[in-house]
Amino acid sequence: MYFLIKRLFFTASVNIFFLLVLFLVIQNSPVKSKVDFIIGETIELPNSFIFGSSFISGSFLGSFLPFFLKRD
Repeated sequence: MYFLIKRLFFTASVNIFFLLVLFLVIQNSPVKSKVDFIIGETIELPNSFIFGSSFISGSFLGSFLPFFLKRD
């Protein structure tokens, strides 16, 4: 149990660090686009934010994968 909490805390802190670096890097990004959803679309966001946030969310959610695929 302690290992689980330690690993989740480490993963969350690394991903938060990546998010803060992403915010610093994309401040002057001139290339912007909208994301189309089924219901509507978002405001214009920098492309680097779209790619970076998808990478960070995939990294965070992927860190839970070994807990769901436990070997008995």
